[in-house]
Amino acid sequence: MTDPVRPDTKGQPGTAAAALFGCCPRCHAKTLFAGYAQFADRCRVCGLDFTRFNVGDGPAAFLTLIIGALVTGLALWLELAAGPPFWVHVILWVPVTAGTVLGGLRGCKAWLLQAEYRRRAGEAVTADWTVDPADRPE
Repeated sequence: MTDPVRPDTKGQPGTAAAALFGCCPRCHAKTLFAGYAQFADRCRVCGLDFTRFNVGDGPAAFLTLIIGALVTGLALWLELAAGPPFWVHVILWVPVTAGTVLGGLRGCKAWLLQAEYRRRAGEAVTADWTVDPADRPE
């Protein structure tokens, strides 16, 4: 079975490249972000509405868990190998953890939005759902 990729994405940069540069999934202009990790409401070039995509806090939670596990493993290794004082751990691992999570957040959010666009996923609105009158509670 083939991957349900939109036909209008042929010849465009891959998801990772578009996420790295903050490109609009439709026109690939660098208009995806209004702030460091805050999406713009819409693309200034083609008008694609970014608010219809539901990226949420998934990338932040995922990054925090993965990076936290890696940093914990590295901190344990350093403790067992060298046994530095506690303040060395604080000075070393707090900035490393915060920097890696914040550094990866923009790319992960953009990657998730790109993936949602390519697979035609989006947040449903009430106009998308129709209720049969026979199914309504009395």
